[in-house]
Amino acid sequence: MNKIQIVVLAAGYGKRMKGIDLPKVLISFNGRPIIKYLLSAIKESGVCDKPVIVVGHKAEKVKEILGPDYTYVLQAERLGTGHAVAVCRDELQGKADNIMVLYGDHPFVTSGMIRKLAETHLAENKILTMATVRIPDFDGWRQSFQDFGRIARDAGSRVSRIVEKKDATPEELKIKEVNPSYFCFKSDWLWTNLDNIKNDNVQGEYYLTDLTGIAFGQGEEIATVEIEPREALGVNTEKQLDSLRELV
Repeated sequence: MNKIQIVVLAAGYGKRMKGIDLPKVLISFNGRPIIKYLLSAIKESGVCDKPVIVVGHKAEKVKEILGPDYTYVLQAERLGTGHAVAVCRDELQGKADNIMVLYGDHPFVTSGMIRKLAETHLAENKILTMATVRIPDFDGWRQSFQDFGRIARDAGSRVSRIVEKKDATPEELKIKEVNPSYFCFKSDWLWTNLDNIKNDNVQGEYYLTDLTGIAFGQGEEIATVEIEPREALGVNTEKQLDSLRELV
């Protein structure tokens, strides 16, 4: 059984990328499909030999471009990040002790970050390890972090909850530690608790981040790894794509 299996979410079609009919992960970023930066970092990290890639929009095109070195799982309906991981259950249950979830449209993730997340998860032996980002402000290229969930900690500096922007008070919005949604889970706990995620939100989707609240409710302690802010940046809009290009 593998110690850690990496799952890359890559099913999106970039509905906010006007005039682009490619799957979002195939959009060119400095001459390469954006997902290839992450896949190179995964290979260099040595954490996982054969990532699972969750595909959806124009799945065959993604497979054609990326080739046979990966396991592909189809997310026929795009019902959120929690659903995207859940469709991997049949492929992965019983095959890995832990599952790490990353995103195909995040080109600045490094092999060092992947190793750090993996090593911390194994050493801390918690059911869930999450990356966090600390920023000095929300100015300039850091503006996109305004939309990230804020990480609330208790008096002992332990993560107590994730406060989503829409639910945050003005005081909570001042918190400068945010959630990039990079997770590593104990697989048995993950497969059991994915069924507890609800879709009672505006989008009607199942969000992977809801597993943090489920863990809190069970009294579980969550391990954290602080990462470089750039590594948390992804692409949802043309403006964000242009912003990332300026950071290279």
